[in-house]
Amino acid sequence: MQPEDALEKHFRLIPPQKAALKRLGIRTVRDLLYHFPTRYEQAGTETTSRELIPGAKVTLFGTLSGLKAKKLWKSRRNITEGWFEDASGRVKVMWFNQPYMASYVREGAPVRISGTVGGKGEKPYIANPEVEKISAVESAKGLFANNSEKEIDADAPPTNAYPIYPESRGITSKWFFHALRKVFAAGAHKQIDDPIPDDVRARLNLPDITTALIWIHTPEKDTHAAAARKRFSFEEMFAVQVSRALERSENDSEPAFSIIDAALYAERFLSTLEHKATSAQRRAIAEIIADFGKTHPMARLLEGDVGSGKTLVAAATSYAVVNSRPPNRASGTLQVAYMAPTEILAQQHFESFIQYFKHLPINIALMTGSGCKKFPSKLHKNSATDISRAQLLKWVANGEIAMIVGTHALIQKSIKFQHLAYAIVDEQHRFGTKQRHALAHKSEIVPHFLSMTATPIPRTLALTIYGDLDISVLDEKPPGRAKITTKIVNPEERASCYEQVREQLLDGRQAYVICPRIDEPDPAKINAMMAKSAKAEAARLKKEVFPEFEIGLLHGALKPKEKDNVMQEFSAGKIHILVATSVVEVGVNVPNATVILIEGAERFGLAQLHQLRGRVQRSSHPPYCYLLPESRGEVSMRRLKALEKSDDGFKLAEVDLETRGPGDLYGRQQWGISDLGMEALKNPRLIAAARTEARQLVTADPSLSQYGALKSRVVSASQELHQE
Repeated sequence: MQPEDALEKHFRLIPPQKAALKRLGIRTVRDLLYHFPTRYEQAGTETTSRELIPGAKVTLFGTLSGLKAKKLWKSRRNITEGWFEDASGRVKVMWFNQPYMASYVREGAPVRISGTVGGKGEKPYIANPEVEKISAVESAKGLFANNSEKEIDADAPPTNAYPIYPESRGITSKWFFHALRKVFAAGAHKQIDDPIPDDVRARLNLPDITTALIWIHTPEKDTHAAAARKRFSFEEMFAVQVSRALERSENDSEPAFSIIDAALYAERFLSTLEHKATSAQRRAIAEIIADFGKTHPMARLLEGDVGSGKTLVAAATSYAVVNSRPPNRASGTLQVAYMAPTEILAQQHFESFIQYFKHLPINIALMTGSGCKKFPSKLHKNSATDISRAQLLKWVANGEIAMIVGTHALIQKSIKFQHLAYAIVDEQHRFGTKQRHALAHKSEIVPHFLSMTATPIPRTLALTIYGDLDISVLDEKPPGRAKITTKIVNPEERASCYEQVREQLLDGRQAYVICPRIDEPDPAKINAMMAKSAKAEAARLKKEVFPEFEIGLLHGALKPKEKDNVMQEFSAGKIHILVATSVVEVGVNVPNATVILIEGAERFGLAQLHQLRGRVQRSSHPPYCYLLPESRGEVSMRRLKALEKSDDGFKLAEVDLETRGPGDLYGRQQWGISDLGMEALKNPRLIAAARTEARQLVTADPSLSQYGALKSRVVSASQELHQE
C-alpha cells in the first residue's frame, strides 16, 4: 500500500461511501492519514448511573444484557430496551423503531456503545446508541503503538481514547477507525516523507511524521494527542508561511516606480483637510510613503476598523502618485487604480476622490459594468460626465487618466495602462487571488500594491493569510464620531424598539433593517429555517409598523442598476427605512442613517455584525444598533453580549475566534486552511515560530532544492490558499 494509492485500490467502497469521501476531499491513502480526529471519546470506568451526566456524549466498553423488543402502550411505537454493564455499574439503554437490536448481539457479548445520555437525576439512560462488537475494536486498538520504531502489537490492550472524525452522510468514524487499522497494518504511514526539516523539528521539539500520525489517530496518552495536533498545526502553518515567503521574495525581486517627493505631497494634501488626520492615519501614510521609496513594489495590507479613515490614507498616498512624473518625462503623470468590490462602493469612492482632487488639473475616471464616467467634464468643470468605454480605454492607455476607480472591470484584458504605479484593492478578501494578481500585473512594471480591509482580523490570522504583506493598522477613529449604543432586544421589547426607531425617523434620520435572507423559505423547510426574509419584512413593516414612512428594499439578487437606484434614493432621503440583507455590510456611506435593526442577529459572525452596525457610525449624530435574535442559546448570547459591550472590532474578532471556533468563523472554504490548522491561530507563539522558520529557510534556499517533501507540501498549501 502506497500513500498516493487511490482508496478504491485497497477498500471496497459502496456508492454512498464514495460520495461521502469525495465531499470530505479524501481520495488517496495519504488523504485518509491526514483526515484527523476532531476529538476523542473516552471509554473508562465512569459508567455508574450516578456518574453519567444528562446531555453528555459518551463511549463505553462493556456488555449488553436483557434486550427485549416491545411496543409502547400509547403510541404503539417499537422499542427495544435492555442494560449496558461494565465493571463499575450499569445503565439502561433503549432504541426506538429498531426491533432488530434485540437479536443484534448475543447476551453478555462485549461491545462498544456510543451515544448521548438522557434522563434526569438518578435515572439516566442512553437512547439509540451506536453499537459495535468489541472484538474488532480490541484488535484495532492494539494495532497502534506509541513509537514509530515499535512494531504494531496485535495483542496490546485497548487504550481509553476512541477517535471521532469529521463525517459525512454515508461514512462514519467507525469506518475511518477500521480503514486506518488496515492502513497502519500495511505500513503506509512509514512511507510518507516528513515535510518539516529535521533541524526545525528539533528546535521546536516536534514528533516526526510517522510518530505523529500514530499519536493523532490513536493516542495512548492525552499528551500524545496534544503533541501530534501541535505538530500538524505547525506543519500547515509552516507550509503556508513558506508559500507566502516565496511570494514575497518574488515580489521583492521586481523593479518598481520611484515616487519622487511623496512625503512632501502627502503633507500638502493633509494640510488642506478640514479635520486633522489621526496619528494612526499619519503612521500608515508614513509607512506607505517609505515603501514608495524602495526599489521593489510595496506589498502592504491596511487594516482599519469601521470608520477609522482608510479612504483618507488611500487619498493622501494617491495624491503623491498622481503628482509624480513618469520616469524621464517632463509631462504626464503616474497612474493610480482603485478597485472596489461593488458598483455602489466604486461610485462612492469615485465621488470621494473627486472631492479630494477637484482642485488638481488631473482626470479621474469610473469604470463599472454599468458604464463609464470622467471628471472633469469638458463642458461642466465641476461635474462628471458619461463617456464611452472605448474612449475611456484609449485615455487610460495613453496616460490621460491619472486615476481610475472601478470594480473587477479594471482587470479585464481590454484595459491597458501607460504608467500604473499604484494599485489599491478595497475589501480585498472579496476578490479572488487571481483578480488581485491581475490588477497588480496590469503594467510592465509591477505597481506598488495596497490591500485594504475594514473586516477586523485576529492578528494571528492576518500574519498567516497575509504573510506576504506588511501590515499597517488604523486603531484610532477620527474625532467627531459619536459612540454607538448597542442593545439586545427581547421579544417583549420589540414594540418599544420600533418606537425608538420612529423617534429617530421623526427627527429626520434614517434607518436600516437587516435580514439574514432574501426570500421566504420553502414551506416544507419553514421549521428548519426561521430566518426572516428581507422581502417579507419590508412588506410587513410597511403594512403593520411604519405605514407613514417610505421603505426601500436592497439585496444581492437585484440588478446593479436597481441597486444603484435604491441607494441613490436612500442617500437622497427619499427612502426612510432600507430593508436589506448583508449586502450593505461594507462601505455603504449614508451619514444621515443613525439606527440599524438586525433580525436573526445570532446568525451573523461578530465581525460581520460589527461591520453592519458600522453603517450608522458615519456622522456626529448618536447611532443605535438593535440586535433581534431568533434563538437565545448560551454561546450565541455570549457573543451578542460581547458586541453589546464593545465597539473595538479587533477585540471582537478575537472573541469570535474563541467563542465560535476557528472552523465556524473562518474555515477551509474562505481561507483554504483546515480546522486543525485554524486551531493554531489561538497560539501566537506557534504562528511566530512558523513565520520565523519559514523566512529563514526561504532566505537560505529560495528554490527549496534541499526540501523535496516540504516543496510538495507548499505547492498543496498554495493551491488551497489561492482557490477561487
